Amino acid sequence: MNPAEALLVLVAGLGAGTVNTVVGSGSLLTFPVLLALGYPPVVANVSNTIGLTPGSISGALGYRRELAAQSARLLPLSIAAVLGGVSGGLLLLGLPPGAFRAVVPALVLLAALLMAAQPWLSRRLRARRERRATPEGGTGVGAALLAAVFTVSVYGGYFGAAQGVLLLALLATLLDEDLNRLNGLKNLLQALVNLVAAVLFTITAEVAWYPVLLLALGSVAGGRLGALLGRNIPAPALRTLVVAIGTTVGLALLLT
Repeated sequence: MNPAEALLVLVAGLGAGTVNTVVGSGSLLTFPVLLALGYPPVVANVSNTIGLTPGSISGALGYRRELAAQSARLLPLSIAAVLGGVSGGLLLLGLPPGAFRAVVPALVLLAALLMAAQPWLSRRLRARRERRATPEGGTGVGAALLAAVFTVSVYGGYFGAAQGVLLLALLATLLDEDLNRLNGLKNLLQALVNLVAAVLFTITAEVAWYPVLLLALGSVAGGRLGALLGRNIPAPALRTLVVAIGTTVGLALLLT
């Protein structure tokens, strides 16, 4: 890798760390770069996951205040994310590298649709709770949310692009909560998925360590930058950004 290629990977890592923290789908900046530099798809995918993990952790730490307000739901959702991340990583190591291509575009486009419909869905869910006279209470974590987080985490451990878009859309649909708080929760769950997958890949898979180092350096800075930007974006603007990125990512995957 020459200096220009190294700089490209570093800048891609910075952009991915920022985008992942604000909304998700940062891997779509870095994974194609690694492919363009000649790394095989699985090696590129594995190295991308490991390299972006420090940025995911950095982004989650930037949302400590929002996470503290949701402490009751963190443990059950974190367990679901860890189990899903491990399962997805094992699938990546055991299945053909191109197996995800048939379902990923549909998942991402569905996430964009869910996020666009989130205000309407939240109103319907709130009205239904009021009719049944059952206040939210507790952690707000039910079987449907745990299953959704586990499923998206399997996908995140397997490939990971737009994992954050899917997580944020599902959290916003199933939880009656401020969107910026949910963005912090999304960042924590995404970081856990990436971390457990990265540990698994480090032990068992072939890794391109120089790109990993460059991605890690860029993504850590991007994660901090994304936390600053994401917290100050109004909820409607953040929702619009999620829908736009999710739709663009889904169509791009569908056409490739």
